[in-house]
Amino acid sequence: MELDERQKSDGGKEIVSFRLGEEEFGVEIMSVREIRGWSKATPLPHSPPYVRGVINLRGAVLPVIDLNQRFGEAPSDPSSRHVVIVVQVENAQFGLLVDAVSDILHVTQEDLQDTPDVATGETRAFIRHLVALDDRMIRLIALESIFTPMTAEAA
Repeated sequence: MELDERQKSDGGKEIVSFRLGEEEFGVEIMSVREIRGWSKATPLPHSPPYVRGVINLRGAVLPVIDLNQRFGEAPSDPSSRHVVIVVQVENAQFGLLVDAVSDILHVTQEDLQDTPDVATGETRAFIRHLVALDDRMIRLIALESIFTPMTAEAA
């Protein structure tokens, strides 16, 4: 059975999983435009601290967001091993600086768990669902909460 047929039959979706430190996160594959190696970003004055700057993506200016810092952790120290996942949310494109891409996974509706009530409001805003697969816990990111209107204006 083709992947598209499986998605239609079980209501599932494909996610791209990636790592930030020891933690695993994911985004829906339909939002991903490309995955590219890290290249130095040009900083922008007065942008939020988690905006690393902008890069040139085939003539388009693309803001790059340090997900570690966006989630309240220490800023990343990017190296050639880091990658930028280019995503699109509505009419905006931006890059997510992550440590490494892990997998492309097929998950069903049954695999998607709600974020527990013990999570803070901010955590619940960033994390749409949790996916428990074997010994892995993957947090599905709500991309619309990562790239806020304030971030869009800065970029």
